[in-house]
Amino acid sequence: MAELVSQNLRRQIVRGELSEGDTLPSETELMAEFGVSRPTLREAFRILESEGLIYVRRGAHGGTLVKRPDGDAAARYTGLILEFQGTTLADVYDARNVIEAPCVGLLAKRRTKKDITRLREALAEAREVIEDSTRLIEYHNAFHALVIELAGNKTLTVLNHMVRHIIEESSAAHMAADAGTPANIAAIRKGFRAHELLVDHIEAQDADAAVELWRSHLHEAQAYLLGTNPTMVVDLLD
Repeated sequence: MAELVSQNLRRQIVRGELSEGDTLPSETELMAEFGVSRPTLREAFRILESEGLIYVRRGAHGGTLVKRPDGDAAARYTGLILEFQGTTLADVYDARNVIEAPCVGLLAKRRTKKDITRLREALAEAREVIEDSTRLIEYHNAFHALVIELAGNKTLTVLNHMVRHIIEESSAAHMAADAGTPANIAAIRKGFRAHELLVDHIEAQDADAAVELWRSHLHEAQAYLLGTNPTMVVDLLD
């Protein structure tokens, strides 16, 4: 019964009948609506909460509120599966490369003036912290995520989100260990230049040049970032 209740509420959330921030009816109302006991209803809530679809707010204005699904639950579960399977970080980076390279081609073909503006703004923000490698890597990672988002393929965006957390943890760990070294300075400057060139190719709608550049950039970044990091996902996330 708890599965049936959670399925019903899940459907309402996914279809937009319940919007983000909406407060669910009281337990008494829901128990009457579904004809279930309080323990069954609360079990349904636990299912939805584990999926990131609702959360409980305490206090005078509290209640059970609807939360927009953002892929975090899938990303966490993906991380657990990869840890359990003994996945290497190289394996995760390979998957990232497969996802990202085609996306820049899609973006180059579909790009709008607004897309170019957002990409240029992201470059400008990164340029302001280019001397601080530990901060710059955050902007670099955000730029990669923005490219996937603007490409417009929702499935690839979700798949990227599922591995993005691992990539960000890995890159941050390496930057913290290597900050200020000649190799670090050279890598971040070369990476930033690749980002600039990519935006030029996208603006020119040169999909082939964008894909070729991005594949090269991703492979070079992978070779550098895996240099001193743990080799297994379980070592990184534990």
